[in-house]
Amino acid sequence: MTTRRKFLQTAGVGAMAAPLAAPALASGTIKWRMQTYAGSALAAHVIDPAIEMFNKIAGDRMQIELFYADQLVPTGELFRAMQRGTIDAVQSDDDSMASPTEVTVFGGYFPFASRYSLDVPVLFNQYGLNEIWDEEYSKVGVKHISAGAWDPCHFATKDPINSLADLKGKRIFTFPTAGRFLSQFGVVPVTLPWEDIEVAMQTGELDGVAWSGITEDYTVGWADVTNYFLTNNISGAWAGSFFANMDRWNELPEDLQTLFRVCTDQSHYYRQWWYWGGEANLRVNGTKMQLTSIPDDEWAQVETAAVKFWDEIAAESPTKAKVVEIFRKYNADMQAAGRPYRYG
Repeated sequence: MTTRRKFLQTAGVGAMAAPLAAPALASGTIKWRMQTYAGSALAAHVIDPAIEMFNKIAGDRMQIELFYADQLVPTGELFRAMQRGTIDAVQSDDDSMASPTEVTVFGGYFPFASRYSLDVPVLFNQYGLNEIWDEEYSKVGVKHISAGAWDPCHFATKDPINSLADLKGKRIFTFPTAGRFLSQFGVVPVTLPWEDIEVAMQTGELDGVAWSGITEDYTVGWADVTNYFLTNNISGAWAGSFFANMDRWNELPEDLQTLFRVCTDQSHYYRQWWYWGGEANLRVNGTKMQLTSIPDDEWAQVETAAVKFWDEIAAESPTKAKVVEIFRKYNADMQAAGRPYRYG
């Protein structure tokens, strides 16, 4: 934290190298600092290509300096730093960065809100979530630029999980809302800096993670320190977004705003196929973790608990109730549509 504070005080001079090599800049170049929730290995897929593309096209008109998980501020402080203008833009889910909005609880992994990754962009673009997110973030001086899907939420653990009873007492790194939901099954949610997870698994501080699908487990090294992968999941896709300080966003010329949107859309598209293909490939061909499953009739208890959890969240405010109602409507539509949208 001392290093981070020094970095902020010196505006990034000398204390820490930027992940992207900066070109020679014209004196009038717009410069942004952006931090992602992801560590460097994961960022190579979920954000680096998009920012490199933006910088290449924008040239000396604008450059974005990208920082990885916890490099400038801890992930849980990202929202406040962006709101203050210490950071200009952020890639994260609402839940992890602790945004003070009515929609925060739905970011990351809201239990069983989605079955597949395509559910997330449809919910935002066709079922009205974009408008709700825009309104909520505009109230607090932040621009919600776009939301997209990441991977599903599975357990990767040291010991095998073959029943709900096996979850009891397990210390699991997960998201705030997911942890709140899973605690009723005996899971002990643990919050740590992202980069500390692998070591925490090795030292026994953690028994597992419920933070990603199998693609990330392999990409970031967690497959090297866990032995089992549970095929049941509590959500079909992580929901995350790109955000910016509202003043910084409004200062951009319209064409640069459009370019940023195009590059974030490219990022969303990249993740759609990278995760979708990766999840299947590593289940079939991966060699580092053994697959386990909780029987469907037992896992149905978790799905039933999610319905009650939705009711609990909806009772907290009218805005939350509106979002939950959208989830209900969407999932009912998908169920009625049948195959390939929903099975059974």
